[in-house]
Amino acid sequence: MLISIVYDSGYGHTEKLARVIAEGVNRVDGAEAKLISVADGDYPWDTLAASDAIIFGSPTYNGTVTARLKKFMEESTRASWLPQTWRNKIAAGFTNSGAMHGDKLNTLITMSLFAAQHGMIWIGLDLFPGRTAEQPNRIGGWLGAMAQSDDVAPEISPNGSDLETAAYLGQRVAEITKQFTQN
Repeated sequence: MLISIVYDSGYGHTEKLARVIAEGVNRVDGAEAKLISVADGDYPWDTLAASDAIIFGSPTYNGTVTARLKKFMEESTRASWLPQTWRNKIAAGFTNSGAMHGDKLNTLITMSLFAAQHGMIWIGLDLFPGRTAEQPNRIGGWLGAMAQSDDVAPEISPNGSDLETAAYLGQRVAEITKQFTQN
């Protein structure tokens, strides 16, 4: 069961989340995570077509996904949308910004609409919002994993609860994908 994590990362914080999501995916027997950075512009369309699930990730810049992830989305039209190679695949998303809110919801909505246009099945979080900064889902996202990073090195931020939320999302996507692929 292949789960691709397609992401962009400006300063390394979102890449750190992608790696933790991959760890969560790999907790599930039979699941294999594949990290795909859109930064180089060389998109492995065959790998994505062969994936059972795709998790999209982007920092929230100016209230939406990065220009590089948007470019990937636009280029997917010919490669994946027209032939419907992602139809009925599981999808999910995650985002990160410097602000606690930072319009992250709009980024996740952008990703979920993109997935819907491809005929994908979107998976959100089923974690109740944490009541403290140490608890998972401290930002209170339902549509996907949200993280906040300070203007420091990615080794320091995002915090442990945001990383735990990201790992949980990866594991959840893998568990649900396993249910879909076994039937």
